[in-house]
Amino acid sequence: MPGALDDATRATVARHADLPTPTAMSTFLRLLGVALGVLIVSSVAVASFIVIDVLNRVGDGAVALEDDAEVAPPSLGAYPSDKAFNVLIVGTDECGAVSTKLLGERCEKTDEGSRNDVNLLVHVSAAPRNVTVVSFPRDLGVEVPECARPDGSTASAMEKAPINSLFDHAGVSCIAKTVSDLSGLPIEFAAKISFDGVIAITDAIGGVEVCVAGDGIHDTLAGIDLPVGTHTVSGASALAFIRTRHGVGDESDLARISNQQQYMSRLARKVLSAETLTDPGKVLRLMNTVADNIVPSESLSNALTLSQLALALNDVKFSDFVFVQYPNLEDPDDSDKVVPDYDAAAPLWAALIAGEPIALSGDVATHRSVELATPPPSAPPTADPTDAPQTRATLPPEISGQSVDQQTCSVGNQAE
Repeated sequence: MPGALDDATRATVARHADLPTPTAMSTFLRLLGVALGVLIVSSVAVASFIVIDVLNRVGDGAVALEDDAEVAPPSLGAYPSDKAFNVLIVGTDECGAVSTKLLGERCEKTDEGSRNDVNLLVHVSAAPRNVTVVSFPRDLGVEVPECARPDGSTASAMEKAPINSLFDHAGVSCIAKTVSDLSGLPIEFAAKISFDGVIAITDAIGGVEVCVAGDGIHDTLAGIDLPVGTHTVSGASALAFIRTRHGVGDESDLARISNQQQYMSRLARKVLSAETLTDPGKVLRLMNTVADNIVPSESLSNALTLSQLALALNDVKFSDFVFVQYPNLEDPDDSDKVVPDYDAAAPLWAALIAGEPIALSGDVATHRSVELATPPPSAPPTADPTDAPQTRATLPPEISGQSVDQQTCSVGNQAE
């Protein structure tokens, strides 16, 4: 504060003339300057405390991945631009204090074990970056390799098991090993999130706006009642929206995946938007919430690593951020379950391994669960004429999905 410094200097230098008597206003301004200085320093101290606290907590309970590749020590700056990486995100049906209060009896069934009902493989290519998120149906029957459990024991291999049984079978590492075998992609990072985590992260960014079409979504089992239109879901309503099965499409789990992809696409738009990234308070809340609500792999247990991966997504266009559903066929042994469609999946894995951006030729949904918004709520981003054209791998029509720049609405069926 220059004014305060000048006054102090004048007070210590011998003078022959009288100094002017400070006015009430000048005294007030000096006090105001001191107060503002204290507030600024205090704010920086509080922000620093939060960041350091996040750095210390983000690795709590980290789990080892059995096939963990050597990952370079994290440093400031983005992840190396010449390297692709893969992150497995596992959503379990574990209940915490908040979800137990919401779901009651559903959360009291502790004798059935915990299931990994949401399994997402997030692939980020080397530069120019593009992102592909692959959703695996929870009832997908997959070949499971022999896995090391967290307690050091060995879980036997299985010729076919529902993918959502693997968390209870041998933990997150076994899910990563199975998905890596299925895709041919190494999985360097993984994170697990529970019901309470979904609620907390959605609340931290102020909710997600979703679109409902058809006859509206009414599902008493999931606890959701949304008429046609747009709605901002957060807390309990966000959890109900992504859990609803009987309220959308043909009430199948495959329909639910497309509904979840609408939610995730809109969540990605909001997190990557200027509205979030230019709001320091919102970013700090989000960092704090993530630290409290994920269980990371050891490779992801350093907050600098999290920052590197986030920075790698900074310039990804919405059109290059794509959600797809892993292609599947009816299980010949059980019509309520599905098995991999290896032929349809082959071009997907080949494109990701080659680092090519993908183009969808299939529908945005399966089982009548979502539809393209007409007209879209907002115009798609204008193409940059300076961008070099990219060769895209066109996926077969058996693979459904949507890019983040597409606006979809969930087709409700008024299920009871």
